[in-house]
Order: sequence, then C-alpha cells, then structure tokens
Amino acid sequence: MHWNNCFSHGRFGQGYISAQPRTPYERDFDRLIFSAAFRRLQDKTQVFPLPGPILVHNRLTHSLEVASVGRSLGKLVGEKLVEVLGTELNEAGKHFYTADLSSVVAAACLAHDIGNPSFGHSGEAAISAYFIQNGGSLLDGQPLQQHFSAAEWQDITHFEGNANAFRILTHPYANRQKGGYQLTYTTLASIAKYPCESLATDPKLLHCKKYGFFQTEKESFMEVAQVLGMQPQSLEPLVYHRHPFVFLVEAADDICYRVIDWEDAHRLGIIDSDTAIGMFLELLGSSARENKERIHSTLKELEGDTREQLAYLRAKCINFLALSCVEVFISNRNEILTGMYNRSLIDGIEPASLAALEAINKVTVKKIYNHETVVKIELAGYEVMSALLQSFIPAVLHQSPSHREKKVLKLLPAQFGTDDGSPYDKALSVIDFISGMTDSYAMELYKNLRGISLPTHT
Repeated sequence: MHWNNCFSHGRFGQGYISAQPRTPYERDFDRLIFSAAFRRLQDKTQVFPLPGPILVHNRLTHSLEVASVGRSLGKLVGEKLVEVLGTELNEAGKHFYTADLSSVVAAACLAHDIGNPSFGHSGEAAISAYFIQNGGSLLDGQPLQQHFSAAEWQDITHFEGNANAFRILTHPYANRQKGGYQLTYTTLASIAKYPCESLATDPKLLHCKKYGFFQTEKESFMEVAQVLGMQPQSLEPLVYHRHPFVFLVEAADDICYRVIDWEDAHRLGIIDSDTAIGMFLELLGSSARENKERIHSTLKELEGDTREQLAYLRAKCINFLALSCVEVFISNRNEILTGMYNRSLIDGIEPASLAALEAINKVTVKKIYNHETVVKIELAGYEVMSALLQSFIPAVLHQSPSHREKKVLKLLPAQFGTDDGSPYDKALSVIDFISGMTDSYAMELYKNLRGISLPTHT
C-alpha cells in the first residue's frame, strides 16, 4: 500500500467507472443521505430516550455532525499530506488529497452507525444474548448452536453493528441490485474500524477489539481490501491492518460523542452549568494555541444564556480536538499507512489535553451513561429485541413451523426472504429485519406480538 494507491474510484458491485459531474465520493455521500437505512436513524436512540419535550441527539443527527467534523479532518489531513509528501505523490494523488479525501471521510462518517440496531448498544447486546441464552434449546431435535459453524456462532453471539453496517452497504438483498449501495471501495474501507472476522477479535489490538464483517461478507471484504492494497495480518482467521482513512472517521466519531453528549445532558439538567463549562474550559486551557483571553471575553458576552455559552465552548472544543488529531495523523503517517499504529488519534493528543478529556469521560460514564432514563431505555431495549427474536428466529429455522410461526413469517418483508439458504443465512435475515427497525416500530411490533396492543389501520 502507498499513499498513491490506497484509493480507488471503482465501485463495489459495479463493473465500470462512470463519468459524472459529481465526484464518485460526493455520489457516495448522496446515496447514503437518500437511503432508507439512513433515514431510519432519526428514530434510533443515541443516548437519551426519544422522543421527549427537549430535543436531544438521535443516531441521524449524530451521524450528520460526525460527517461535518469528518469532512474538516479529511480536508486538513489531505492538504497536509500534499505538503509533507511532496514529490512522493503523483498528480492523481495530489488531486485526491486536495479535493476528494474530505468527501470520502464525510461519506464514511455518514454511514458509520448505519448498522446499529434499535435502542443503542443495548440492542446489540440483546441480539447476542438471545443466541447465547438459547444455544442449548432444542430446534428440530438439535440444540440451536449445532445449526451453525463455529465462525457463524461467534458472529451471532457477538453481534456487531460495525459488521452489520458493512453488510447493509454491500449485501445483495432480494430484489436489490448487486453490490448493495455500490459505494466506492475507498468509502467502504474507511468505515472498517475492525478489519477482521469475529474469530480473530483481540482486545489488546485496536483493529481487532471487535470485528468488521460477517461470514456472509467475508469475500466482499477481501475484494475491497485487495483493490486498495490493504495488508493482511493473518489469513486464518482473516485479519487485515486498518486502512489509513479509518483513523479519521474514528476520530470524528470520538470527538463528537465525547463532547456533544454533554450538551444534551446539560439541556436535560443531568450536568450542571458550572461543571460543564468548567471542564470544557479546562480542556481548552490545555492547548497552547487557544486564546484564553478571547474565550473568557466571549463567555462574558454570553453570560445571560448558559446554553449558548456551552454551545460556544462545544464548538471550540471540537475545533481544538480536530486540529490535534490532524497533527497526530501527520506525525504518525508512516505507522498509520503500514498498520503499525495501535491507538486512536484522539488517544495520541498531548498528555495534558488527553487527561482533561479523560476527566470529562469519567463524568460522562458516571452521570450520563448510568443515568436512570438511559438505564431504563437499555432495559426496555433488551426486552423488546429479545422478544422479537424469540418470535422470528424459531419461525425461520423450524423445518415445519407452527401455525403461529407461519403467521409471523408473513411479517418478514420480501427483501429478507428465507426460503433458501443455511440456518446462518436465515438467522441473519431476521437480524437484518429486526436490527433495521426504528425504536418506535420495534416497540409497536413487540406490543402487537405480545397482544398488548392491536395494530391500527394505515
């Protein structure tokens, strides 16, 4: 892999490169914006329950904000790479880093949460827990686990939203075109934070902490990796080193969720103004580039509205962290390109700034992620997702489904057809259907199947 060949205008599943007024990477962004899977993120929990009297972030608004930060990171890093690499770059490379990298990172950021199920991370955990808890249950005289290979069982008992995103974007669902969304190889590789299969996960390695593709998409991932020259670390189990652009997508996400959750928590009264403003000031105070006098002067002008003060500090913190991550990327560009860099960009910022950020994170975990409303929605997510799986998984796997199970199967949309395929294929089709639901629809279907409420005419 070289900086001149780690990108490609070619699209997964499309055998030609078309000439359009928009760049291929701008088209990736537009395809995602207009997709149903992206629209459904507007009713998927980010952290706090939806909806409510106070507007908080959902998965869609979070993704848009991450894309905005990612575009800036791509632009800044692209310009720096052209400057520091000089004659190492050919003309195509210079053009790509100057004009296109920002669009690649923005598109990848837009799609980074597209595989997350309803109810946040508790939805992921509920899917895994269902299979773990029912592994010994008999299905057609055989324990459920024995219907799957070791690799398949590892996938579904450790369900991963990142792998699900790659599946949504590339899988040829029934009555859908080959190649899924037909995104560029570059954008697909930029989403792959964990370029390995589930059997290869290793918490000590950043790129293997989780996994990035299911067994059904293993060959598709290999195609993406081969086109872009990604370096394999192991062929069995399959592990690649990260694509360099992944670090920028990850940094954009890290910056947003570490800072913006505080704005929501402040609006909800979970974090008081003095704490929020004070800790953001401490983060900014760790930077030699920030004009402290100007920051305090602006806060003085806004002292009549603490929300506006916090919004101002949030913007300053995002800008500071983005510039810091750009410096880390450029300083470590060789290790990043060769896959030897084993931490996130945000973990590589100056120690004083990282310490201030970690102090913010500790308060986030204590006061936000363990807040009563957040815990309640996580518990509700477990209940709803588990119940839906309990209805659909036996129905698709039984060789002779019961009368009720036949009725349940009629609720599966045609694109998730299960007549053919292995038990693993059928189980993933159900997971596709359930993980794609919005919070509201999952709750409504749960109530319908439990007889708690009846459907209304539409």
